[in-house]
Amino acid sequence: MSCCEGGPGRHETPEELSRRAFLSRAAAFFGGLIGAVLTGVGLGYFISPALREKAGAWVDLGRAGNFKPGAPVLVEYTQRKRDSWITSETRSSAWVVTENGRDFTAFDPRCTHLGCPYRWNAQDKKFLCPCHTASFAMDGKVLGGPPPRPLDRYETKLEDGQLLILPQARA
Repeated sequence: MSCCEGGPGRHETPEELSRRAFLSRAAAFFGGLIGAVLTGVGLGYFISPALREKAGAWVDLGRAGNFKPGAPVLVEYTQRKRDSWITSETRSSAWVVTENGRDFTAFDPRCTHLGCPYRWNAQDKKFLCPCHTASFAMDGKVLGGPPPRPLDRYETKLEDGQLLILPQARA
């Protein structure tokens, strides 16, 4: 046997793959594949709740034609949340404002200062909060008092003449 044939320093060609090298490469490939699948499943498990909350959370406030332009209306609604097999209902409200009967704004009913409920004063044409005499314009901008920002808004949309809001999202 010469020094170049079949000795310890011999290099394998791609056609000649030893059993040990084949099993080593196969184990590395399948280990990597299993790791990638488990990583994808794990990421999906942690990300899915954030994606699931937004779906189906729109709340119907009624016919859009029921809201008169220039007159804010406090609308009460029931929000249903489903967690596995348990469905819970929460009663809440929103102030709905429209200037033209086509574009709607829905406000969270709590003041941005301390979270107190505010009311519409038709005589002064502004929202008034009893906490520290805060006041807001019909478009939600701060007119006076200590609130740090305008009123929080809910996302709105019209579907088949019905006004829908997304209470979790602040626009």
